[in-house]
Amino acid sequence: MEASSLPAALELVSGGGAGLSPEKRAVLGSSLLLLQRDYRFQRVWFWGCIQGVGGDYYIAEGLGPDRAAPRSRLYSLNCVEWSLLPPVTEEMVTQAEQLKGRFQGDPSFEYEHAERNAEDAEGVFEDEKEPVIKEEVRLVVTIEQIDRAVGIIPRGAFVKTPLGSVSENRNFEGLSLAEAKRLSSYFHFTEPVKLKNKTLLEKADLDPSTDFLDSLEHDIPQGSWTVQLEKGGTVVVLRSLLWLGLTFYHVPMTKQYGYVYFGTGEKNLDLPFML
Repeated sequence: MEASSLPAALELVSGGGAGLSPEKRAVLGSSLLLLQRDYRFQRVWFWGCIQGVGGDYYIAEGLGPDRAAPRSRLYSLNCVEWSLLPPVTEEMVTQAEQLKGRFQGDPSFEYEHAERNAEDAEGVFEDEKEPVIKEEVRLVVTIEQIDRAVGIIPRGAFVKTPLGSVSENRNFEGLSLAEAKRLSSYFHFTEPVKLKNKTLLEKADLDPSTDFLDSLEHDIPQGSWTVQLEKGGTVVVLRSLLWLGLTFYHVPMTKQYGYVYFGTGEKNLDLPFML
């Protein structure tokens, strides 16, 4: 969610019980603006908070002119001092997939005794040390996974130019209430996968400038999203059951929308058995 509208946005997603204390909101309000100035970001989003055993990670994302370009991610332990996270690599993803359980809240914490498969174990000599994975690596991979799986935007909020860059749609005035209650009105804000597999006949009714992303209506498993009306029916709130803690809000007929994550950074692997 936009750093400039953070206090109001947090109020709109507070129905689930997650949020920040007044002190944290005040500190974030000023530190995110300084972050935008120091790193020369065009926009700064407050991504959310991953709760650890010994401390919490507060996450921010910096955006450039092309909104579809990889975002810069930063974390803070006190909402004042921010550290830039490295970009995600395939090696990081492979390492982080071996880790389970809660975050510790210490970026320098080292996970030891990572699981090895039989082939890797045969090639390891007795005097070699076990591979070590820092929690900072797991943190950046988890943020990437959550963004790819449940980071969403309303249909029409962004447009794709003929040159391929993505920018905010200045003509976007919000979804109607009827549209806002349908999952098909929301897109995953990441590289499309299902769209590429559609036939030419299915693409015939799509607008290439706005319908260039995957919609939520065919997400697997079915039922992984809840859609609710809150604040007297003036706010539409979507919550993910796959990544518990992800909340998206949109005020129909306005430009107010955004998502935030407050959770442990663990995927709900039991969801198919709960539906």
